[in-house]
Amino acid sequence: MVRSRIQLAAMLAVCLVSGVAMAQYTRSAGQNAPKAVKSETYVDSEGRNQRREVEVKADADRFGNAAGNQHDLAVDGAFDGQTVAVLHFYTGFDFSLPKQALAQKGFSVYRWVGRPPSPEELEEKLKKACQLWIISSDQPLLTEKHLAVIKRFFDSGKGVYIWGDNEPYYADANAVAQRLLDARMLGDIPGDKVVGLQKAAGKPGLLPKHLLTTGLEYIYEGITIATIQPNQALTPLVYGSAGNLVTAFYDRDGKRAILDGGFTRLYNKWDTAGTGRYVKNAASWLVNFERFGNSVVAEQFRKEGTNHPQ
Repeated sequence: MVRSRIQLAAMLAVCLVSGVAMAQYTRSAGQNAPKAVKSETYVDSEGRNQRREVEVKADADRFGNAAGNQHDLAVDGAFDGQTVAVLHFYTGFDFSLPKQALAQKGFSVYRWVGRPPSPEELEEKLKKACQLWIISSDQPLLTEKHLAVIKRFFDSGKGVYIWGDNEPYYADANAVAQRLLDARMLGDIPGDKVVGLQKAAGKPGLLPKHLLTTGLEYIYEGITIATIQPNQALTPLVYGSAGNLVTAFYDRDGKRAILDGGFTRLYNKWDTAGTGRYVKNAASWLVNFERFGNSVVAEQFRKEGTNHPQ
């Protein structure tokens, strides 16, 4: 029953994409194995050669996912002018690869590295951001005042991505997750595998037919992974090869968040299955067009009738 409700919601989202003016989304939105149109020659009933267009499965990259940015969730440049703010506390990588991927969709990135700003500076800078990503370290750095700022940001409808990893690298991830979602992650499970689409609810793999998994049939799970502790508010998105819940999302009352126990995907084996596309899809979903409408979309992609109240 839970799976059927999730799939119904995903189908409705896909119908929205195809039936309403949403030019920031690609034709592949909500499809794991998108179609492409190709021309072929055939012989008609009178023996004459004719040409026709047919739908076929899109060409795949070497990992089995549809090749080309046209099969991401959003078109390139769709969110030009929007900023992803990042509290980057684990400093074992420089965020250059995610930054390059996000730039394809128009997002700029503003980061605080190693330590947070004052709560006052955070609140002021977040006024110019469409979403906030937190990459946790092994020590708590956020104060109660920081958490209150993040909660107000989230309650305003702005997206939040909460990244942790193997124990103990989820100190602030859990602090934020508990404040926003009454959720947390625990543990340390070896991964380092690629998983495909789920064959049944709760089994290893990706949730099919969701905007977040557009163009993805396979994804790299990360090296060592914390396990999300499920609750009623979260929808599972990725189960790891060991059957542990790696990623889950919140999508209720016009608010969106993602909780993830595998931030090693942001830099380790980046060129393995699906990571770049997933990062782009996540930011394109967290921008929350369905709530904010044209105000978050680059001018050339705006359509009449999509000015949603903020």
